Amino acid sequence: MNRQTMTVQETAEYLGVHTDTIYTMVREKEIPHFRIRRRIFFTTAAIDNWIRQQEQQVVS
Repeated sequence: MNRQTMTVQETAEYLGVHTDTIYTMVREKEIPHFRIRRRIFFTTAAIDNWIRQQEQQVVS
């Protein structure tokens, strides 16, 4: 079974940014995420969709 979630560290690596950037984006509700207790997770599908939306906003 393939994992469909990523941690903050994995998401930062996936996007090529620092973990502090991810924490800031989560705090400001700029990136799709969910929490299990205090831990923050991201689904790969939601992040990929979010990336596509960001690309479309730049083109528009």
